[in-house]
Amino acid sequence: MDRPWASSIKCIFLLLKQKLLKELGNRWLPYLTPKDADFHQLWQENYSKLILREASRIPELLHKEVQQAFLTLRKHDCLFQDLVRIKGKNLLTPVSRLLIGNPGYTYKYLNSRLFTVPWPVEGSNIKYTEDEIFAACRAFFKLNDYLHKDTVQALDKLRLIKSEQNEDSTVFGMVPELSKSDLDMGDDMELKKRTTYNLTLLNYMDPQKMSYLKEEPYFGMGKMAVSWHHDENLVERSTVAVYSYSCEGPEVIDDGEQSLEGRNPAVWHVGLKIAWDIETPGLAVPLHQGDCYLMLDDLNATHQHCVLAGLQPRFSSTHRVAEVEFEWLRQFWFHGHRYKKCTDWWHLPMSELEGLWKKMECVTNAVLCEIRKEGWLVEQKNEIITDLLAWLTTRQELRMEWCMRCQSRIAQNLPEDQRPICWPYWEDDDPEMPLPFDLSNIILELQGQLLKAKP
Repeated sequence: MDRPWASSIKCIFLLLKQKLLKELGNRWLPYLTPKDADFHQLWQENYSKLILREASRIPELLHKEVQQAFLTLRKHDCLFQDLVRIKGKNLLTPVSRLLIGNPGYTYKYLNSRLFTVPWPVEGSNIKYTEDEIFAACRAFFKLNDYLHKDTVQALDKLRLIKSEQNEDSTVFGMVPELSKSDLDMGDDMELKKRTTYNLTLLNYMDPQKMSYLKEEPYFGMGKMAVSWHHDENLVERSTVAVYSYSCEGPEVIDDGEQSLEGRNPAVWHVGLKIAWDIETPGLAVPLHQGDCYLMLDDLNATHQHCVLAGLQPRFSSTHRVAEVEFEWLRQFWFHGHRYKKCTDWWHLPMSELEGLWKKMECVTNAVLCEIRKEGWLVEQKNEIITDLLAWLTTRQELRMEWCMRCQSRIAQNLPEDQRPICWPYWEDDDPEMPLPFDLSNIILELQGQLLKAKP
């Protein structure tokens, strides 16, 4: 379930954003790119936990397998725009996505939970709809293993630099020198926990087919594919690793369109800024075909990042250490039958989960039957009713919310296999269900009993 303080945090972030935009007025904050003289110094002093791996440093065979895997999944229509909820509105993401990872894992963002298409881990018995889809999942499993090892090496390098406190040491790759910083690496067990990626969120977007992309609001960096954000629902201080593959078009624009200042709008970039800081310049790092970057340690928490659109279509594979959370059943069916395109793996877990959910309904009904009997002490009965009311009210609110989301116009206009299904759902006179779907009458009954019990 959502953390109880999550909505409050989002409100605070919204207020901070509005305050920041008000302070800026009509001016832009400064940001640097590699063509600026102070770019590497800025990186060293404020963004040293961002590591860039140029494509030439990654094995050629791995490039080939991963890039083919992207194209295979696109060919089989396995990448989907997600129906998310932002500020009370149902919206389709401009980016198409697919989650691949350890069997049984999920990842939630913007009130939508994605379910992994399992990659072939050792000992698993996963049936895929196509051999090509199996090969694609295997390729991302190989990439995941490679990035895990690379991340451990990068963190070891940072830990070594911290222990030596050598300001002249450098981080390999294109990353500039690391300044003195507070880098609490923890022990080996903690390090493994933060770097063992359990899933990857694949992204695809063709900016030429987008009728509208938001302009970056603080620095004037140009059009964004993904707005400023922290990645959500991750293990604390865990690294995020991103493989970038832009394809099928030039990385140049006409001389007349080329901006003399700022980033090249034809090239994809990752933008970084210190969260809610208007003093430190932002950073825009170009991403060419096959480049990879790591956001180490607490960078995802202390900084925000965005993805700035280029001209070419682009895939990315974003590897994460996701937290395992509850709230699955309605979220799964909200995606319709999309997962059947890749595998039937989720059929059994969802069937088992639905069985457990029905048992919960039966237990709830049993408690209601007991509390309606005579002989209870008033104080004891009121305590049980109060607890039961809280659970039933939350259950009712969630049911109504998901019904509305499934019936929204944007949901009903999705392709048939992606159209949300409101499930579990039943008519109130269904003899197999111990309680009605709409719990409002039961809630009113319990509220009435509490009122009667008041002196």
